[in-house]
Amino acid sequence: MEPRFGVCYDFRNPADSGIAMPDLYSQALEQITWLDDLGLDLIWFTEHHFIDDGYLPAWIPVASAAAARTRNVRFSSDICLLPFFNPVRLAEDLAVLDNISNGRVEVGLGMGYAPHEFAGFGIPVSRRVSLMDEGLEVLTRAFTGETFSFSGKRYQFNDVRITPGFVQDGGPPMWIAAMSAAGARRAARFGTHFLPQGDRSETLDVWRRELEHGGLNPDARRVGIIKGVFVTDDVERDWPPVRDSERYRMLLYRRFFAESDTNFGAGEHIPQNWVVGDVAHCVSELSAFMQTYGITDLVTWGIPPGVGTATMQASLASFVGDVVPGIRQALGARA
Repeated sequence: MEPRFGVCYDFRNPADSGIAMPDLYSQALEQITWLDDLGLDLIWFTEHHFIDDGYLPAWIPVASAAAARTRNVRFSSDICLLPFFNPVRLAEDLAVLDNISNGRVEVGLGMGYAPHEFAGFGIPVSRRVSLMDEGLEVLTRAFTGETFSFSGKRYQFNDVRITPGFVQDGGPPMWIAAMSAAGARRAARFGTHFLPQGDRSETLDVWRRELEHGGLNPDARRVGIIKGVFVTDDVERDWPPVRDSERYRMLLYRRFFAESDTNFGAGEHIPQNWVVGDVAHCVSELSAFMQTYGITDLVTWGIPPGVGTATMQASLASFVGDVVPGIRQALGARA
């Protein structure tokens, strides 16, 4: 399967960044347009809610704005928090985005884990599994483009058809994220592409095994991950501001994990640490990583929190122009 490479945005804007929020959105859209011209494959958006630094709560409007400015890059989410959406309404939004982009939209879905988000939406955390499962069932029916009905514990729909129709036959390709074996089994049950995090034995290995048991080929599906990449010939000079940004970024997730009592187990974790160094180093590290874990879609960060686009410009240009071709060549040689 041909590997794909991309850039992700979360629009986090620390109070001391000196960047006005409208300017950050403008800079990101300009950067996405530039990356599309360079030949990048993917743009992903990640979603969280009620965060003081402006963490992106609504990815489809931004993807729509970016789709109107680009020609080739495909848009997706890692992840869209499905329990917070009426699935029919989400399907409608995705149908509009599919038309704006002329069939360049996918969707990565997860059920969330941060207690403050569920409280903010007035949804008991105890409902997240049923909301996720029923939401996926509804989206699966909605993406067919046919009239459907659904009756579940959380949702009831009668004789619904999504309009406008989807450009892509069968709707946007669907991904499911998982940090546990239960999540991996869910992704296999729905036969989707996969966004694993945490313990390999509890996520990636379970997903592959469950697909095979169901008569489906894991190698016919994509596996994606966000993994920071910073390309530089002078690590000591260029890396510190990005390193400091990454430390800031991770503080929030550590808080989420503590509040939700989330842990990734004690097994072999799929590493999401940054790869930093010159082109040769990045090609070697990333091609080995992708081969080891069966990663088909690798996405780095476009604008880390508090770091302006100028800091990332040279790195991203080298990532798209030098590192990505090198990885493709290395993976092709190993195939």
